[in-house]
Amino acid sequence: MSFRKIDIDALEEEMFRQEEIDAQEIGEARPQHEVEAQVNNRAQEVRSLLQRGNTSGALTTSLQDPPYGNDLEAAKARNTTTVMEVLNSIKVADVAPLVKNLSIEEQDVLMKYLYAGMALPEKYNAGVLLTWHEKLTEVAGQGCIVRVITDRRTV
Repeated sequence: MSFRKIDIDALEEEMFRQEEIDAQEIGEARPQHEVEAQVNNRAQEVRSLLQRGNTSGALTTSLQDPPYGNDLEAAKARNTTTVMEVLNSIKVADVAPLVKNLSIEEQDVLMKYLYAGMALPEKYNAGVLLTWHEKLTEVAGQGCIVRVITDRRTV
């Protein structure tokens, strides 16, 4: 038996499994259908707010209660698309005041979505995302970046 075929992580007693990490970070997991319904309702509400010209409300609403967990990829993608629609609909001059009005937690969630969007440059406008990243970093500082990178919960 070759030593290279042994999975040493399986033998480690103190190794955390992803389910244990999720339970510690997120808490009680919600059913997938419930999360997807919530994300779809939020998307409709955000679209309604954008049509009425309430960009501040749309941004705040889109950042509320993001879906965290392993089996929620469809809900995560849908919510990311909703946030990106909001970011693309806001004028560059309005970005800084909107970011200043967000709470620290909302700023961190926004940074997570910016990085999620930057991971898919063929789908989302990188220029818009970099503008938001610049303004958010000016307001929230580098601590926001560190908190997002070290957080195990992904959007």
